[in-house]
Amino acid sequence: MHVLPPAAHPRRILLAVTGLSPQIVTETLYALAVGSDEPFIPTELHLITTADGAERAKLLLLSDKPGWFHRLCADYQLPDIAFDSKHIHVLHDTSGQPMADIRSPQDNQSCADFITEKVRELSADPTSALHVSIAGGRKTMGFFLGYALSLFGRPQDRLSHVLVSEPFENSLNFFYPTPYENVIATTANKVADARQARVTLAEIPFVSLRHGLPTHLLDGRASFNETVDTARATLGPARLEIDLATREVRAAGRGCRLAPAELALLAVFARRALNNEPALPAPIKDVGDPAWAERYLRELRLIAGPLGDLSSTEHALLRGMDGSYFSSRLSKLRSALNKHLGPAAGPYQIDDGGRKPRRYRLALDGDAVQLLGPGAPASLR
Repeated sequence: MHVLPPAAHPRRILLAVTGLSPQIVTETLYALAVGSDEPFIPTELHLITTADGAERAKLLLLSDKPGWFHRLCADYQLPDIAFDSKHIHVLHDTSGQPMADIRSPQDNQSCADFITEKVRELSADPTSALHVSIAGGRKTMGFFLGYALSLFGRPQDRLSHVLVSEPFENSLNFFYPTPYENVIATTANKVADARQARVTLAEIPFVSLRHGLPTHLLDGRASFNETVDTARATLGPARLEIDLATREVRAAGRGCRLAPAELALLAVFARRALNNEPALPAPIKDVGDPAWAERYLRELRLIAGPLGDLSSTEHALLRGMDGSYFSSRLSKLRSALNKHLGPAAGPYQIDDGGRKPRRYRLALDGDAVQLLGPGAPASLR
């Protein structure tokens, strides 16, 4: 699939974290829009910060004077960029109060959850390209922001850290290289002309894990820990657990319930994988296969229990299971796994071998499969 370059996307977002030095915003914006051979001019700018950081950003960047954000846009004739107080997102603690600083493990967790949700939200729009800067704020804020982009980032998204030449780095008076003479006080009681500063971006490659996340994490709110745990389970070694009594399947870090008809077919192949038995050919079209009917009904009876009414299924399979019945159940099983597991469903789907004659199996090692409930191996009950 062709991916547009970041600058070609209609919605271009700069997202940064800051603490008490909002200079990171103008420095990064300058490097992206002015100092780059391939300019990325944001259409909107978002800032994640603490309560104190928000106040500083408003006073230094958005005020009439000094108003460094507005001055930068005017100095370099940048088009309109949506950035006002509504685009400054203040971290909140567990009680919902604005966070002055990250001082406790609870604050740390709230910070992680807040940043994760903001990146998920901004990356949900397929028309957007996201440029994330981790240069400002507490180190943990930058870490969480970079990690969140790794979880939700797409091919058009970028991650960077801004670099400022000496003696302008860490100077409270420097915001960007001006196109005119602008003598400022720098560190160590020195003075320098801001137009001589060099500001560049160090782009940081990241591995995108988005393709492995279930749809519910991409579409809805989830905590940082839940998202990370799901990514670990999805991208880690495949493990399948089937509880025949509760009809629950656990795979890729998620639990779901399957209809008995589909669960029975999955259990047939899971039991064969558990016992290291070979792949099976499907029943022939319009020809009943008694052995296949026996395998399937055995699992279905264990799932239904002694009070379950299977008369209609037993009647349908009286002369064996034919190819049409098998294909119908397999198709519904595949759809159910895709629905519940999303992109992570692959290892748990029934594999047909990829070539004719088709032979079907669950391509998991026996030690990666666990059956619970009635009919489970004695050591696992």
